[in-house]
Amino acid sequence: MAQPRGSQADQAPAFLLPDPAVLRIRAVHRAIADLRRGTPVLLLGTPDLVVLAADTAGAAGLAELAALAAGPPVLLLSPVRAAALLRRPVEPGPPIALRTAGLLEPALLRGIADPTAAQLLADPPEQAALPAPAPAALALVKLSRLLPAALVAPTRPDAQAQAARLGLLTVSAADVLAHPDADAASLVQVASVHVPLAASADARVVAFRAPDAGIEHLAILIGKPEHVGAASPAPLVRVHSECFTGDLLGSLRCDCGPQLHAALDRMAAEGSGVLLYLAQEGRGIGLANKLRAYALQDRGLDTLDANRALGWNADERNFLVAATMLEQLGVRRVRLLTNNPDKLTALAAFGVKVEDREPLVIAPNGINDHYLATKLRRFGHLLG
Repeated sequence: MAQPRGSQADQAPAFLLPDPAVLRIRAVHRAIADLRRGTPVLLLGTPDLVVLAADTAGAAGLAELAALAAGPPVLLLSPVRAAALLRRPVEPGPPIALRTAGLLEPALLRGIADPTAAQLLADPPEQAALPAPAPAALALVKLSRLLPAALVAPTRPDAQAQAARLGLLTVSAADVLAHPDADAASLVQVASVHVPLAASADARVVAFRAPDAGIEHLAILIGKPEHVGAASPAPLVRVHSECFTGDLLGSLRCDCGPQLHAALDRMAAEGSGVLLYLAQEGRGIGLANKLRAYALQDRGLDTLDANRALGWNADERNFLVAATMLEQLGVRRVRLLTNNPDKLTALAAFGVKVEDREPLVIAPNGINDHYLATKLRRFGHLLG
């Protein structure tokens, strides 16, 4: 006999009903992937906005944005990048909305957004009213590790239905803003294996991943730091952001590679330690943007001003990732191997007991002297 509609037979099995928090993380991850492939997404806020990353915008994505838009789009930029285009000072704060002809032309749009490209505007653009969900729109593009430049427009009344017909994703502005901490707090261990290293044959590598995410953060454990007794000094811990150019290629522009190996050597000499290898390249801006920052440094900017010129903050990393990994590893007190006082403050704020700081000083090599001096002078790094 057929069961009535709404009965248990019509309900989804329990295994098909993920935790709502996981669904929110999944929606943001999918939106990130679409922006990276040049597809717009519908950002649900007040008002709803259709959002497209300027960095990857092509003809198809711009046509889809136009199909959902209720009027001409505006380009959201950081105050620093907007000031360069407006040719006047802009107060620090929320994103700036700019309007000018040609925003639906891919080459012009990317030229406006990218300070490393040739300047294509003969006259300054017009500053436009800032839509309320603008910070979430720009935050979503930054999560995608693309240039912090978002083309946005308020949507037509039928935009959600039109988005469904076009196969475009929707994501909540609130979920975007909450995502960095939600993603970091949801990390779980997915692999752990013995990996003998040159620094120590007694090393393990543990991989962590958030639900529905493709990015792994790694912990390199020397000895048994999780078993260090309360009467002994806390284990050495290094929070190291991945650096493709320094760690792998041996770039002389930074001190990342030497710091990585010096930290492992220090831990091996003590018999235990943890090096957290975080997928936060370029202080969290991603490899492509770090290379853009290098191009600006070659034009005379220091590392901090280069990041800001691209639209990023001085440091975009989220150290809740590190705190979550340490908690899962059972390492709750640390001696932090760092020159960066912000790491001390951040880890302590997330509940890690930082018992001491150990400096990790690398001598300049003749090429990175200005870079190291900038970290000392403008980032407040400590050298003793």
